[in-house]
Amino acid sequence: MTYRRPPALITPEPAPAPRPDLPERTPEDDPRARVYAFVHERLQGGRPPSLREVQTAVGFRSVESARLHLDALVRQGKLEKRAGARGYQLPAAEDTRRPVKLVPVLGRVQAGALTTAFEEREGELAVVGARADDEIFALRVRGESMTGAGILPGDFVIVRRQALAEAGDIVVALVDEEATVKRLVKRGRRTELHAENPAFPPIVPAPGTLTLLGKVIEVRRYFGSRN
Repeated sequence: MTYRRPPALITPEPAPAPRPDLPERTPEDDPRARVYAFVHERLQGGRPPSLREVQTAVGFRSVESARLHLDALVRQGKLEKRAGARGYQLPAAEDTRRPVKLVPVLGRVQAGALTTAFEEREGELAVVGARADDEIFALRVRGESMTGAGILPGDFVIVRRQALAEAGDIVVALVDEEATVKRLVKRGRRTELHAENPAFPPIVPAPGTLTLLGKVIEVRRYFGSRN
């Protein structure tokens, strides 16, 4: 009788413990997981994505596919849906961000010579940390008079509506119903609006012709937004 040694038992190597400092890997063949990863990153950054942005990021052929996956994530409790075009949000228990407020983009403002003021809603931007009672709006900048302050043509300025400002603040102002973005300078009783580009002279409004629309609290720049 021949003795045969039983095969050695091979104990599988335990899976490595997950590292909290690394993001969870998303399977390439799981579109819903890719949708969630993209939306989660955008929401944590205070930039709720639109359906079109989700479609483009994940590579769906239609917006409807993006919506179906988002609604499935809502049913799974991973997202919450609120009113609005960018209404998908993280559940309150998972949302560690500061409050996010969607503010209207009200057309363009000249960073140069004065231009006729107008309001034409062009969309919305998400602003992080804004107080609920703040009235905030955004404007797209035209002109080069504020380049020295880092405000370039095509940038968005986020403005908190207020009628008063301190000397040195960058403001959006109306002078005889024409709008501009400039730095506020006070010389005694006289108020001036100064550019941050030596090619543009100061604007010295006549008494009673200056109205402050608000103070610039943030500047946004996006690739491809120059015009």
